[in-house]
Amino acid sequence: MEKFKTHIKNFVPLADTLGSYNKSLFKGDLNAGVTVGIMLIPQGMAYAILAGLPPVYGLYASIIPLILYALFGTSKQLAVGPVAMVSLLVVAGVGEFAEVGSARFIQLAILTALGVGLVQFLMGVFRMGFLVNFLSHPVLSGFTSAAALIIGASQIKNLTGLDLPRTNQVQEIILETARRFTEIEPITAAIGIGSIAAIILIRKWKRTFPSALVVVAVGTAVTALFGLNQHGVAIVGEIPTGLPAFSLEFLNLSDARILIPTVLIISLVSYMESIAVAKAIANKHGYKVDANQELVALGAANIGGAFFQAFPTTGGFSRTAVNDQSGANSTIASIISAAIIALTVLFLTPLFYYLPSAVLAAIIMVAVAGLFDAAEIKHLWKTDKRDLAMLLVTFIATLALGIEEGIAIGVVLSLILVIYSSTKPHSAELGQLGETRNYRNIDRYNDANTSDEMLIYRYDSSLYFANVEHFQETLFSKVESRGEKLELVILDASAIHTIDSTGIHTLNEIIKDLKQREIIFFIAGAIGPVRDKLKTCGIQESMGQENFFFDVSDAVTCYKETPERVRKTFSPCQTNV
Repeated sequence: MEKFKTHIKNFVPLADTLGSYNKSLFKGDLNAGVTVGIMLIPQGMAYAILAGLPPVYGLYASIIPLILYALFGTSKQLAVGPVAMVSLLVVAGVGEFAEVGSARFIQLAILTALGVGLVQFLMGVFRMGFLVNFLSHPVLSGFTSAAALIIGASQIKNLTGLDLPRTNQVQEIILETARRFTEIEPITAAIGIGSIAAIILIRKWKRTFPSALVVVAVGTAVTALFGLNQHGVAIVGEIPTGLPAFSLEFLNLSDARILIPTVLIISLVSYMESIAVAKAIANKHGYKVDANQELVALGAANIGGAFFQAFPTTGGFSRTAVNDQSGANSTIASIISAAIIALTVLFLTPLFYYLPSAVLAAIIMVAVAGLFDAAEIKHLWKTDKRDLAMLLVTFIATLALGIEEGIAIGVVLSLILVIYSSTKPHSAELGQLGETRNYRNIDRYNDANTSDEMLIYRYDSSLYFANVEHFQETLFSKVESRGEKLELVILDASAIHTIDSTGIHTLNEIIKDLKQREIIFFIAGAIGPVRDKLKTCGIQESMGQENFFFDVSDAVTCYKETPERVRKTFSPCQTNV
C-alpha cells in the first residue's frame, strides 16, 4: 500500500502537495493565481493572434493545460500557457499547409498540440529528456533572437494599420513599411506605440502589476467611447462566449503525418523554454524539478488541451516570474489562474469587442523584446568565438531561410561540432613540478620539467573509433620530435574512461611500433573498467602487468631506479597496480 501511495505521489506530485497544504500556502497561491490569470487574459489572446488563430483560442489554451500541468508538474511556480515562441512556430509550421486563420488551419493547430503532447509524454515516460541537449544554448539563443525580430516584424501591420503581406522575411516587412510610411493609420499607431510605452513604464514601476490588462482596458474603453473603429482602428470584434467543448473533429492521420517536423521542433523548443525557467526558479527556492516528469506534465497538458480546442502550450518566462513574485507556493496557483480564464470565457468576452488589434500587437512586441539575447552575443564574443559563430549562423539562417530551417541548421551544426570535437580531443605532454610527485601540462606550467629520454603523454578523452587516428598522430608526433634519445613513453590514462575495439587495435599497433624503436611503454592511472578491458583483450599480457602503474609518479620512479642494462628488457619493474 505504501509503495502504491509513493508511486501515485511520484506520478501526480499534486497529491503529495495536498498532504501538507495549509491556509498560509493557499494565501500565496490565491494571490499569484489571480495575478497570473488576469495577466494571461490579454496575453493569451495576443499569442493566439500571433499563432494565426482567433483570440478566443488563446483563452481556451489557458484552461485545461494549466489544470493538467498542475496535477503532474514538479515545478511549484511554473506558469504554463500560450507563449510567443511556440505561437510563432505554430503559424510558421501549420501555415505551410493551410490558410492562416481558416477552419482547416485551426484544426491543424489543435492537431499539432496533440502531436506535441504525445511526443513529450512519451519522451518523459521513456526518460528521453536528454534529447533536448541537441539544442545547445548558442543555437537556442541564435534562434530565439531571430524569432524575436520575426515576431516583432510580424506585428508591424497591426501596430501601424498597414495592410502588409504575411511573410517571415523581416527585411521585406521593414522595406515595405518604409515605402508605405505615409499610409500609416495615425490613430492606430498612436494606440500601439502608447500601449508599448505604458506597459514598459508600468513594469518599471511594479513588475507584478497587470500592465497588459491596463492597456487592454484603457484601449478598449477609449475605442468604444470615441468610436475609433469607425475611423480606421482595427478591433478584435465578437469573441465567442462559453467554455471550450470536447471535440475529436481535428483527428486525421494523414494530417498528422505532414505535421511531424513541426511537432518535433515545437516539442523540443517548448520543453527547453519550460525546463530552463523551471530549473532557475527551483534553484532559487531550494528544491529540484524532475526533468522527465516535466515532460510527462507538459505532454499531458498538451494532449488534454487539444481535446478542448487548445493550441500548443508550455511554461513561459514572464508569467512564471510574475507567478513567483506574487507568492506562488504550489501548482494550486495554476488551477486558480485557469479558473479566472474559465470565468472570463463564460461571462466576460463581450467586454473585449472593441479591443484594438494594435494593443495586442503592443503586448506581443514588449513580450518578445526580451527574447533578443544581446548579452549572450557579447559574452560569447569575449569567451568562445566558436559558439558565437554557431549562434550567428543559426540567427542568420532563421532570418534568411525560415523558422524551421533555421533551427534545423542550428541542430545539425551542433552535431557536427560535437562530432568534430570528439575526434580531436585535448591532449598534453606532462612535466614534473619541481621535486614533487605532481605532473602537469607543460604548455600551462612553464616551470614543469621534462627530459629528452622520457615522454609523458596524457589523452583527455575516451579512446574509440572516431579519435584513435588523432591519438596515434599526436603521440607519434611527440615521439618523433624527441629523436633517438627517447627511451620511455608513459601514457597517462587517467582521463581515458572507456576504450573500444578500435582503440584496443590502435594501442596494440603503438606498442609494437615502440618496441621496434626500442622504446619502453608504460601505462599509468588507468581506471578499473579500462584495465579490465586491456586485460580481457590481451594488452596487459603482451605489455606485462609490471608496466602498469597507479600514477605517473610511480612510473617515473620505477624507470629512474632501474639500471640501464635492465631497461632494455622492456619489463624493468615488478610493480603491480
